[in-house]
Amino acid sequence: MGSCSCTRRHFLLSICFLQVITIIERQVFDFLGYMWAPILVNFFHILFIIFGFYGAYHFRVKYIITYLIWNFLWIGWNTFLICFYLNVGQLNRESDLLSLGTGSASWFEANGYGCKATYSTAADDSLRPERVEGCLLDYPLVEITHSGVQCALALLGILGAILISCIFLDEDDRFDFMNGDAKSPQHTVVHPIEAY
Repeated sequence: MGSCSCTRRHFLLSICFLQVITIIERQVFDFLGYMWAPILVNFFHILFIIFGFYGAYHFRVKYIITYLIWNFLWIGWNTFLICFYLNVGQLNRESDLLSLGTGSASWFEANGYGCKATYSTAADDSLRPERVEGCLLDYPLVEITHSGVQCALALLGILGAILISCIFLDEDDRFDFMNGDAKSPQHTVVHPIEAY
């Protein structure tokens, strides 16, 4: 394990750290907007980042591969969010798809910088504003930027995980004295000799 593997390890640890910081920020704003589907997926992402961090820190390739596979799924989820906020195809950002039918919306829709939201006086208990004016950035742009940053970090995480996995793929968590398969007939269990 030379300096090259240490540099790759530190690269992956840094990416995991950046992912944790950015996903916690995203999780906070999703909680404020009651966006239940993203909250659930963000929670799983935090778990898999912990797997990646643990795998890189303790040289456990199985954890790194799990993190690697999750990052592909994570890119898919964030691509879906980008398409959702761009209203691609049948997707409509005004729907309750991400809030799982609760009527809530992105926190940035009504609370972005400079936004002045007007809520309906009807008793429909909707958390979504009727009209929003004066926003410096429209909320779809903020959400797309969040997803784009997550995709970029996931790509860097995939790169780091592949580089580390190539180094540690031959290593295993088990001690194998005879360098063979434990289930093969040639494998002999070694026992200590007792002195009489």
